[in-house]
Amino acid sequence: MHPVAIIGAGPGDPDLLTIKAHRLIAAAEIILHDNLVSDRVLAINTQGEKIYVGRKFGDTFDQIERQQKINSLLQQYYEQGKKVVRLKSGDPYIYGRAAEEARYLTAAEVPFEVIPGISAALAAATIFNIPITERNKSNAMLICTAHTADYSFEQLNGIAHMLKAGNTISIYMGLKSLHRIIPKLLEVCKDPEIPVTIASRVSREDQAILNGTLGTIQALVAESLLQMPAVVIVGAAPIA
Repeated sequence: MHPVAIIGAGPGDPDLLTIKAHRLIAAAEIILHDNLVSDRVLAINTQGEKIYVGRKFGDTFDQIERQQKINSLLQQYYEQGKKVVRLKSGDPYIYGRAAEEARYLTAAEVPFEVIPGISAALAAATIFNIPITERNKSNAMLICTAHTADYSFEQLNGIAHMLKAGNTISIYMGLKSLHRIIPKLLEVCKDPEIPVTIASRVSREDQAILNGTLGTIQALVAESLLQMPAVVIVGAAPIA
């Protein structure tokens, strides 16, 4: 029996997959995939059954019920002797909920392996030449989600102080929460010139980038046609 493969599909360009990920995707008989996995990555597999189990922005479907369904499908297809791939965008353990599936499979004694993928912030930084760490400028990068702005004032305040200390901040799913995040960053840092880059649909044919500062980025976004998914990088500017 083949272990379940939980695979990071990266930001969308199939050329950015690991060799192992590409091989397992191509050979899969069952692929359970998320919303943000690109059509080009899915097209690597030409014979398997592809089952959409993703979530889109604004989706109100019960998340616990959805996850339980995914877990049971992974076990069910494994027990049928299928080559099963659970395909997630980016990296499985960075906002990919792979931990829930790994714990379920461990408890069910279903063997599995997790294959890393390039997460959106790292892909954006390299593709658009943004040095997220650099000698004498930033020695750390924090990856966080914009949901922090909605749920935890204390965390958002902590993020702002990390930025003030000179660290780079990468914010996932932040396009709709800038009106909460940017004012706090400005309040703590008191520097409207701190660079902000928003990278949209990284590595895909329609990828786009918007450069601004803490003082200008909200107005620039309001005038733009940026699409989700997008990652916000604060504190490091692209090399011009």
